[in-house]
Amino acid sequence: MQEFTYTASPMRVVFGSGTIKRLPDELERLGITRALVLATPRQQAELGDLASLTGLRMAGVFGGAIVHTPLAVTERAMQAVDELKPDGIVAIGAGAATGLSKAIALRTDLPQLVVPTSYAGSEMTPVLGETKDGVKTTQSSPKILPEAVIYDVNLTLSMPARFSVLSGFNAMAHSLEALYARDRNPVISLMAHEAIARLAAALPEVSARPNDVGARTDALYGAWLSGVCLGSVGMALHHKLCHTVGALFDLPHAETHTVLLPHTIAYNTPAAPDALDRAASALRTSDAASGVFELERRLKMPMSLAEIGMPEDGIERAAELAVKNPYWNPRAIEQEAIRDLLRRAWWGARPQSG
Repeated sequence: MQEFTYTASPMRVVFGSGTIKRLPDELERLGITRALVLATPRQQAELGDLASLTGLRMAGVFGGAIVHTPLAVTERAMQAVDELKPDGIVAIGAGAATGLSKAIALRTDLPQLVVPTSYAGSEMTPVLGETKDGVKTTQSSPKILPEAVIYDVNLTLSMPARFSVLSGFNAMAHSLEALYARDRNPVISLMAHEAIARLAAALPEVSARPNDVGARTDALYGAWLSGVCLGSVGMALHHKLCHTVGALFDLPHAETHTVLLPHTIAYNTPAAPDALDRAASALRTSDAASGVFELERRLKMPMSLAEIGMPEDGIERAAELAVKNPYWNPRAIEQEAIRDLLRRAWWGARPQSG
């Protein structure tokens, strides 16, 4: 067995159905009496009286979170912080709300309680990605890691089936890359395998029966495990490419992960065969990249970068950016090979190893 170091996340997790009712108790536990609530108008309409939901521990609401955490939005949110003077943050929503919560916490060190409504998984990580002038940069700090997370399966029932599946593939990407991470360890590898298996089984059920609580529970459980993987070990080429093209062309986050995932896995298969054989077993297929590709196609997911808004003439620029300050990756990140990968992904061709 390889030598390894494993560090557990110092975070409290509450998981179940109807657990949003425990929000006031969790705020009290964190000592938060005046929370800035980050929630979109849609979430506010679904949840009703946010002040009552927080047990009257609310200073105000900011509803302007945007995917990729643009710096301009964070600056507007910080104005609300200055005006309302909260002593904590409650983020209710998908990855955009979580990202904004982290950006505020980095600047203020306010405690965070996150209530995810998607399968993004970023709530489990001490990593923040921020976008400025079309470039997304990431940083890590203990201030960024939320203090507590409430997973309520019921809050995912209103997530449209298509977006649920997209969000699930986003989560699966975290676990797939964790299997060949430079700092992987047996504990995280077990979690990653379980997450991939749960998501691969649950996503077709969620697609066919969006109100199936059992399928939703398995999907959210898989997403949580994937988030733990994301927060525990380093990510590689897949996340670097998603950050690059997503910020460069303002592409939708989950769709970008979904389109690129089979191609980045295929790119790394020759360099990490044992890890991706393990992924294939979780997917119940002989080849992980092909297994993901076929599952996405069966569930009618977007299969090309072209259909989610990336221009063809952006391939060269994206390849150039992707090789600058690259994340560690089991296979060398070479511009010509990345260009070929992006070209295949742009057309929606089958993934190709080697």
